[in-house]
Amino acid sequence: MKTTIQLSDHFTYNKLLRFTLPSIVMMVFTSIYSVVDGFFVSNFAGKTAFASVNLIFPFVMILGGMGFMIGTGGTALVSLVLGTGDSQKANRYFSMMVYLTLLLGIILSVLGVLFTRPMAELLGATPEMMEDCVHYGRIVLCFTAPFMLQNVFQSFLIAAERPKLGLAATVSAGVTNMFLDALFVGVFRWGVAGAALATGISQCVGGLLPLLYFIRPNTSLLRLTLTKLELKPILQACANGSSELMSNISSSIVSMIYNFQLLKYVGENGVSAYGVLMYVQFIFIAIYIGYSIGAAPVISYHYGAGNYEELKNMLKKSLLLMAGTSLVLTASAFLLAAPLSKIFVGYDAELFALTCHAFRLFSYAFLFAGFNIFASSFFTALNNGAISAAISFMRTLIFQTAAVLILPLFFDVDGIWCAVTVAEVLAFLLSAAFLFAKRKKYHYL
Repeated sequence: MKTTIQLSDHFTYNKLLRFTLPSIVMMVFTSIYSVVDGFFVSNFAGKTAFASVNLIFPFVMILGGMGFMIGTGGTALVSLVLGTGDSQKANRYFSMMVYLTLLLGIILSVLGVLFTRPMAELLGATPEMMEDCVHYGRIVLCFTAPFMLQNVFQSFLIAAERPKLGLAATVSAGVTNMFLDALFVGVFRWGVAGAALATGISQCVGGLLPLLYFIRPNTSLLRLTLTKLELKPILQACANGSSELMSNISSSIVSMIYNFQLLKYVGENGVSAYGVLMYVQFIFIAIYIGYSIGAAPVISYHYGAGNYEELKNMLKKSLLLMAGTSLVLTASAFLLAAPLSKIFVGYDAELFALTCHAFRLFSYAFLFAGFNIFASSFFTALNNGAISAAISFMRTLIFQTAAVLILPLFFDVDGIWCAVTVAEVLAFLLSAAFLFAKRKKYHYL
């Protein structure tokens, strides 16, 4: 009896969940250990340090997000080539993406360190927050290359039919981060510098372990080979993965706008409350992202093989799974608003009350986010980066920016907390329209 699930298989619900579960757990675990940073900084360094980390974090994510672009776009291209049966070409393309990630990571790390202070000033850091912003940002940005590698390998390990190895690498990185956070921040009291160092070291674990696996001879579908960089497949992969980069950049820019608006309407407490929402959102959204990352190579493979019945099967099952998960997560977010807020800011009654209220208004966004994330990923898997990018761009930048700037004019601070839900509803309508419009071209309906 065959126990290994292959990209070429017919996917039942059971098989689909088994195949995507490592990716889901991997993304959730990645989010949890990011949240641990916030927990230790908030409880051991104080709310000013916590606000400082949240203020500079979007800048860090913009640079690291290049890894998501190369990973998702490159995986879609490599999986499509695997579907045609050309394993040698697939290995060559895979190797190019890894080498590109290393080169780009080093360049972005240098630029990031140089521009951390100007960026903190641009984002409106107060004098009390400035040094914490700079210390955290510069230390974390020194590890941009391994962070990007970690993001790249999360996708490629699925295409290589080794999702459990990706999970093992992520868990190893997460345990490292949690332990070092407790040691550096909780015991040594190094504050934001300790949290940044813990994050950077853990990213080395998550990025370098898979690199060693692919360098050595292995039994997966992919292996690193010596090859030169070719412009055409690199541009194709980057264009296709641009939606993920756009989503990352847009989310980071929107976070910056949120922080700016909250400093204006509420002050430092608003930035801290928003930080709590973002940490919890990381975990919940990670379920949607993890599933989408796990399912994407399967979709790409069957599209490349011309197996449209399996493409229809994947879309139908995925949409039903997204709908069920959305209901559960929305209810969970609403019910857990108080206990989750207490974990981060229970030491400050005013901040706790603000965070709980914001949490409940924010929770309705999870009803629609899963569908939108999967729709964007679905078109990336079909190698249609333009539509995928359009969904991500409109969802995360245009709709959210407009909502967070306009709604407070009518609803004050509550307008800021409701902005994400309004944006997700508009993106849901756009995603549905694209899926309907392209059904004949890709034969998935």
